[in-house]
Amino acid sequence: MNRMSWFNAVSLTLGFAFLYIPMVILIIFSFNESKLVTVWAGFSTKWYGELMQNEAFLNAAWVTIKVAVFSSTIATVLGTIAAYVMVRGGRFMGRTLFSGMIYAPLVMPEVITGLSLLLLFIGIGLDRGVLTIVLAHTTFSMCYVSVVVSSRLVTFDRSLEEAALDLGCSPAEAFRLVTLPIIAPAVISGWLLAFTLSLDDLVIASFTSGPSATTLPIKIFSAVRLGVSPEINALSTIMISIVTVGVITASLVTKHQMTRQKREEQAAERT
Repeated sequence: MNRMSWFNAVSLTLGFAFLYIPMVILIIFSFNESKLVTVWAGFSTKWYGELMQNEAFLNAAWVTIKVAVFSSTIATVLGTIAAYVMVRGGRFMGRTLFSGMIYAPLVMPEVITGLSLLLLFIGIGLDRGVLTIVLAHTTFSMCYVSVVVSSRLVTFDRSLEEAALDLGCSPAEAFRLVTLPIIAPAVISGWLLAFTLSLDDLVIASFTSGPSATTLPIKIFSAVRLGVSPEINALSTIMISIVTVGVITASLVTKHQMTRQKREEQAAERT
């Protein structure tokens, strides 16, 4: 095994420091006694109690979670189907256009996407609310799911599907019993990516949300414009904790899935 050079070690350290030191500072000051976010006055958890009684933040958080769960689930289903068609569909009329329409949101500015969706919703007379935000987040996040799942399908051993078909499975059963369990880590990763993108989105949600539905990023952005409060630090710390737990859980599930898959392949080779 090659040892890490000092240049790589320093670069890695500086990179992690640049990314995580601001988060560590935010977490520390979320336990600050003082109302001034830059002056340490002692340890306290009172701002978490204040946050739990702030109905505006709690309502925005509930809307954000609902939108993230629904949009990421729909985007995962549609993105997986699109990836399967792109990889397994072969050459068909309109394939280039279909591929371009899937990957366009990856390079499209969010302002353009949000504005176009706003004009669409106004044109069809759809009132802006939770539904419009879910549709908007599904639109731009399904392409990320498609990219993740496509990369797994490209390296998938199709002989396993063919063996299932030879043993009497229908194409739908072969996909459900063989293909889907093998690509499950990629599907889970795509769902988590879509969930994170929805949880973090500000620009598109600001175009497609209405008075009855305000997401947490919009609420935080509006509050920060009047000054950073310790409640925002506490709220950001909770969001960081939720994302961290989700990433660790997904990593453990994916690792367990890949280990089980490797054991099954080794057992099949022995037999």
